[in-house]
Amino acid sequence: MRAEGAPRGEGQERFTSPGKGRGLRARQRFAPGELLFSCPAYTCVLTVSERGNHCECCFARKEGLSKCGRCKQAFYCNVECQKADWPMHKLECSAMCVFGQNWNPSETVRLTARILAKQKTHPERTQSEKLLAVREFESHLDKLDNEKRELIQNDIAALHHFYSKHIAYPDNAALVVLFAQVNCNGFTIEDEELSHLGSAIFPDVALMNHSCCPNVIVTYKGTLAEVRAVQEVEPGDEIFTSYIDLLYPTEDRNDRLRDSYFFTCDCRECITKEKDKDKLEIRKLSEPPSAETVQDMIKYARNVIEEFRRAKHYKYILCLAFLLPLMACFAIFKSF
Repeated sequence: MRAEGAPRGEGQERFTSPGKGRGLRARQRFAPGELLFSCPAYTCVLTVSERGNHCECCFARKEGLSKCGRCKQAFYCNVECQKADWPMHKLECSAMCVFGQNWNPSETVRLTARILAKQKTHPERTQSEKLLAVREFESHLDKLDNEKRELIQNDIAALHHFYSKHIAYPDNAALVVLFAQVNCNGFTIEDEELSHLGSAIFPDVALMNHSCCPNVIVTYKGTLAEVRAVQEVEPGDEIFTSYIDLLYPTEDRNDRLRDSYFFTCDCRECITKEKDKDKLEIRKLSEPPSAETVQDMIKYARNVIEEFRRAKHYKYILCLAFLLPLMACFAIFKSF
């Protein structure tokens, strides 16, 4: 039963999941494809490679974005987006001007800087924290090995190096905890083509536990995360998402879960391993062709193109236009 006073959303509630700690369960039925809930980003950062293509604030892809007049490295849809993002962009704007091309903190460092700033300016609970607050994130600090602790110390050094203004720094121990929390609870935002757009914190989405047989999937509309059912979800069912790529066989999946999230999955898929054989076959299909096969493909394509070059009919010229991109693909394969 629901713990007294446990937070509730409209169609889901936080509860204690046996053997897993905190979790999320449904309070009503959801059909496949139905939206369970959406969660705006607590804070987010656009990946550097997409600057100029997407708005720094809402992640919308547009032509003719307006750039920040000072650093000239942040781009926005309009004045409204620029003003909305200024409390976060000001953390980086001055440093970008000072460091120039040498300004290169990781997305984890950038995200952590924004969390620190947000916690100072918005100490109250936000719309993204209806069920789980950022301060409640699990850090798994006791499970960090020396290598992971060293990486966190490198991130802390980068934070101090690139961010000197507008941030009130806690002590080193608190920063270690915060970086560990971000590493375990951060999300990668992708577009419709699964291209990386940036990183974000979605507290309520982070409440969901993992299963290799998930009943929901997380998708993104700009900086809004949407959780939709991929199976029938009945009242009282725990809501599970997947933290990893499910095309890997069981041992590979659990290696990744242990390395990043410090647990081993015990879902039906991991216990039975019934799909491992099929997944191994699928992975074989994604392997690059042999060098001999690639050479034969290139030889054949060159012969066909040479015939087209000798041809006079315009239809063959059109076919050549289609074959040129194919040749580019062959060149990529040749690099394997």
